[in-house]
Amino acid sequence: MKLNKLQPLTNEYLESIGFVWHTDQDETSYIADEVIEISEEEANAYYEACNELYDMFCEAGEYVIENNLFHELNIPFNLVDIIKESWSNDVHWHLYSRFDLAGGIDGKPIKLIEFNADTPTSLFETAIIQWALLKANNLDEASQFNNLYEALKDNFKRIITLDSDVEKFEEYYQNLGWKILFSSISTSNEDINTTKLLEHIANEAGFNTDFEYIENVQFSDEGIFKDDLNFEFWFKLIPWEDIAINESELALILTEIVENKKAIIFNPAYTLIFQSKGFMKILWDLYPNHPLLLETSFEPLVGKKQVEKRCFGREGANTKIINEDGSIDVETQGEYAGHKAIYQEYVELPKDSNGNSYQAGVFFAYEACGLGFRRGEKILNNMSKFVGHIIK
Repeated sequence: MKLNKLQPLTNEYLESIGFVWHTDQDETSYIADEVIEISEEEANAYYEACNELYDMFCEAGEYVIENNLFHELNIPFNLVDIIKESWSNDVHWHLYSRFDLAGGIDGKPIKLIEFNADTPTSLFETAIIQWALLKANNLDEASQFNNLYEALKDNFKRIITLDSDVEKFEEYYQNLGWKILFSSISTSNEDINTTKLLEHIANEAGFNTDFEYIENVQFSDEGIFKDDLNFEFWFKLIPWEDIAINESELALILTEIVENKKAIIFNPAYTLIFQSKGFMKILWDLYPNHPLLLETSFEPLVGKKQVEKRCFGREGANTKIINEDGSIDVETQGEYAGHKAIYQEYVELPKDSNGNSYQAGVFFAYEACGLGFRRGEKILNNMSKFVGHIIK
């Protein structure tokens, strides 16, 4: 692995563009002052792999819906109807997501770890920060696998055209004038500013937009409102499973809104089935021994080093790496122990000379469109660093 040392962006600059979560709890920088050097061939391999994986997810999603496998995926029962409705109607467009991958550099094969399909993090870092880091160091900022910003802008247009041809947007939209309301929780600067970045991109795409914290948005069987103004589209940076578990009444109202065609929600409810790590087991059943997949089961794997994790867990919480003899290599605690466990074949992440592990994250917005890396220990957690890249 080749790392190129760069002059870091200053905290003052980062804050000036809204990136205020630049320093971790231990007072170290969250953004690495290095970038990973990759080849054009490696970038293309990430692109091709994620496009193929998304097609596989869509095929497997149809299988889950047709066979009512929601319980197997640990899907809350109160979201099943809205998942089915959003899946069956093409207007519920998947706006963006992120594949987490092992390999792809140092000659290691690309393997899917999981798919952050609903509320993926590191959007700001991937789309803006790593680009700015190259520019600040007088490097060619275009030398990245990273057109995430433009891809998102085009995908916002596709929620109107429902077509690969975004040029139709002006023709359709001028006759409609539809509006998008963007919402996050009010207690996370990262969520707020990531949501506002997406609002800015939608605004550049040509939409009328507004922002409101989730607790101030009004919901009824007539639709989604801010100050009595009705919005045809609602973007929420709040996980669907959190709505199901913590806001069951809201889950019911949103189901009625979608079924009655009063509003369209992003990301759509069906992304929750992709988000479930249990989906990796469905993929393995449908595509056994596929070169991009790791063997995954709802039962412990026999005679293999493996990772036990929860269908809905975040930032590496409630995760165990289990050795072939059943002993625990390393494990983490967390708040997700109540969710169903899956067991996935262990794959070692690429490492640098200091023993740090690197996991690739590839964003997907109609197609694979942006690469970034996370660096940390064997189990990546909320103290992992974001590492950009450069194509040489």
